[in-house]
Amino acid sequence: MRVAAIDMGTNSTRLLIADVDLQGTLCTIERRMRITRLGQGVDANRRLHPDAIERVVDALREFAEVIGAHQVERVRAVTTSAARDATNGTDLLDACERVLGVRPEIIAGSEEGRLSFRGATIGLDASAPYLIVDIGGGSTEFVVGTDDVEGVMSINVGCVRLTEQFLHSDPPAPEELSQTISAIRDYLADVDREVPGAQRAATLVGLAGTVSTIAAVDQGLHEYERDKIHHYRITRDAAEDVFRTFATETNAQRAHNPGLEPGRVDVIVGGVAVAVSVMRHWNFDEMLVSESDILDGVCLELAERTLP
Repeated sequence: MRVAAIDMGTNSTRLLIADVDLQGTLCTIERRMRITRLGQGVDANRRLHPDAIERVVDALREFAEVIGAHQVERVRAVTTSAARDATNGTDLLDACERVLGVRPEIIAGSEEGRLSFRGATIGLDASAPYLIVDIGGGSTEFVVGTDDVEGVMSINVGCVRLTEQFLHSDPPAPEELSQTISAIRDYLADVDREVPGAQRAATLVGLAGTVSTIAAVDQGLHEYERDKIHHYRITRDAAEDVFRTFATETNAQRAHNPGLEPGRVDVIVGGVAVAVSVMRHWNFDEMLVSESDILDGVCLELAERTLP
């Protein structure tokens, strides 16, 4: 069955088209990503900005054409932190439904984490149990498990949210960085209480754009190469080095780093702060990168609902 998954996140809108067979094997047909910054101002105003909604709709117009060209049988679209927090989430759903012909779903953080776990563990050859960390624009999901989810928690920490809350200077002032790290540390203490298995995880697996960026920058990749990023191992020293570099550069200087997309330049410090804080908190020496994530999880479950 050919299916499509769309994830309208706080910072980016993404598409995966894949074929799924009776054994649950997923074969990627097309992946696309657009930086749409849906979470613009949501943390302060609790509303989705009309310009942000329009950016997402523009991306979906493109995706709808691709979906049609590939003769997709089933489509599921989900939206996460920004839409969860906004009082006018239905404005987004209505606008997107008009373009896609399918109404998107606002999913809870726990569901986001569960789907991310499903995607991230496809073909994963590493010691279990796993701690899956999905660093988004408005939230970060923590999922512990081996064959299935054993614990999950979503916290209101992400690259866009942290930037809007604390990182106002260019480059960030030392006190702003301290406030950011302190806020993340407090949330991680909550994760310890709610997901005690996180402390016993054997492998840390990182998902989403921030983690992929660290891997790309560490390798000096001038263009995105999925094969070089997927299952790449980021050492703690490398993550700390990327954090120090980004945190001391202006936006203009930071933009010249190979591997950093233009749409992430102004928010990447907040995202990398989450990554290094996680590695420090649970004393991980490395983070395994997975480019399979919530989109892959959605595709698998979409096919399972229909295949005999």
